[in-house]
Amino acid sequence: PPPLRTPPKPQGPRKEEHPPRAKEQIDSRKMKFALAALGSLLASSASAFAPAAFVAPSRSSSLSSSAMKMSFTSDVFSPQDVKLADTTETIVKGGRDLFPLLPKAFEGVSKIGVIGWGSQAPAQAQNLRDSLDEAGADATVTIGLRPSSSSYQQAKDAGFSEDEGTLGEMFDVIKQSDLVILLISDAAQAKLYKEIFDAMKPGATLGLSHGFLLGYLDSIGESFPEDMDVIAVCPKGMGPSVRRLYEQGKEVNGAGINSSFAVHQDKSGKATDLALGWGVALGSPFMFETTLSSEYKSDIYGERGILLGAVHGIVESLYRRYQRQGMTPEQAFTESCESITGNIVKTISTEGIKAVYDNLSGDDKKIFEQAYSASYMPAKEILQEIYDEVSSGNEIRTVIMHGARLDKYPVGKIDGTDTWQVGEKVRESRDEDNIPLNPFTAGVYIATMMAQIDVLLEAGHPYSEVVNESVIEAVDSLCPYMHYRGVAFMVDNCSFTAKTGSRKWAPRFDYILEQLAYTAVDNGKDVDADLIADFQNHKVHEAVTACCELRPPVDISCTAETSTKEIVIE
Repeated sequence: PPPLRTPPKPQGPRKEEHPPRAKEQIDSRKMKFALAALGSLLASSASAFAPAAFVAPSRSSSLSSSAMKMSFTSDVFSPQDVKLADTTETIVKGGRDLFPLLPKAFEGVSKIGVIGWGSQAPAQAQNLRDSLDEAGADATVTIGLRPSSSSYQQAKDAGFSEDEGTLGEMFDVIKQSDLVILLISDAAQAKLYKEIFDAMKPGATLGLSHGFLLGYLDSIGESFPEDMDVIAVCPKGMGPSVRRLYEQGKEVNGAGINSSFAVHQDKSGKATDLALGWGVALGSPFMFETTLSSEYKSDIYGERGILLGAVHGIVESLYRRYQRQGMTPEQAFTESCESITGNIVKTISTEGIKAVYDNLSGDDKKIFEQAYSASYMPAKEILQEIYDEVSSGNEIRTVIMHGARLDKYPVGKIDGTDTWQVGEKVRESRDEDNIPLNPFTAGVYIATMMAQIDVLLEAGHPYSEVVNESVIEAVDSLCPYMHYRGVAFMVDNCSFTAKTGSRKWAPRFDYILEQLAYTAVDNGKDVDADLIADFQNHKVHEAVTACCELRPPVDISCTAETSTKEIVIE
């Protein structure tokens, strides 16, 4: 190759095109993040994207979970083994009858600082306060917020006050707390983690409800301080549903949202019991063990998939398709969105995924098979991409960058399209007992759900995590909110990380289903009989059935009186 040309020497000092103060300043912290993240990504690329992480991408499979084997013991609660498909996992069943054990589980914890007031914090703080009060535990729940926070009044309305020492400035609360439950946004955690760690008193426990912070620290080559316990309790549902089900289950020994828990560091030897006590106090029907790494990968992935992003894309694409086939807008919405939220997910919640198919008539089964066969691989293509983006750290960086742009580009409405405007009219005249189950809609929705399940199983996640992140959270926590007031009411009552991901990935599902799945059906592509057989014989159905048996006898009501306040973006 020709030698590189030597650039000419400047003929004097260069004149700035803009005043120096107008130029973009490079934040040394961002530079450190960028360089360390790049190094981490390069170092991990072989394992993050190794072919061995994939299982025969050409089709579904009746997979056995190759997950880590989770088993734990407790000095306070009574773990029990449950059979989930071909694996055995250890869980703790919750219930209000366990509240008398809370004082022992929270032994040594006199002050719990709940930091933040977003999706999870209002529900968790109130549930903890109410449960500990009922148990007679000597622990105070205090909310920590920024002095300028607009949420101060909302916390006061929920019964927390500065006069009683249950509401204060966030770093003051952190300094005083024995258990710091960090529920500020993921992007804020990435920005403030050093100050938070420095503020915590010796011997305090850090509590998380998401593994995002671990993912961020890993990406920049840092870790949690070694001298503290680090635990996580992660409800598998949006915050408002955690509070609603807790309130609605008081008369039946409790109802709530299942939680995973993780013990990342246990310096005290008491971390497991404290995590389990936290989950019981939240009202979780059962708690299953995970790791922080497994949790953030499955959680961030799941909300971009069938939990939020995918179901949004499915409804938008089917709504247009059904109108092209001659339906009125109202019929199209009923056969797409209403069919999912008012019929399909209700069947899955109580009877399992396969029951939707089994309950169909002969001709409707053929329509389901057509839709399922055409949709599974296109959906799985996007889902595998999402999982790779999350596990590589790319999606974490996306969330942090979006957080940095938020002042300039605030989160906007997502229910202004014709789909959701028509949906308002349909809901006004809805006959709850006569919502149809459209077999084509069912085929598309369940194909996407099964593809999500398979990606997680192929990545080694345990059935408890797979079923909760792909099925239970969708049908028992999230879809009821979309059924009540539309897609924005569902998405925007979730975390900032979830809102960001849902908005980013929903259009991708919409597009790929239109371009690959529906065209395959319209062009008469044969049904893949092996793919349908794989669905019918999939081991996950046994795991879902087992989880249905652990389900409390309470369906969430979005109309019942509640102390929680849902978010509506105007």
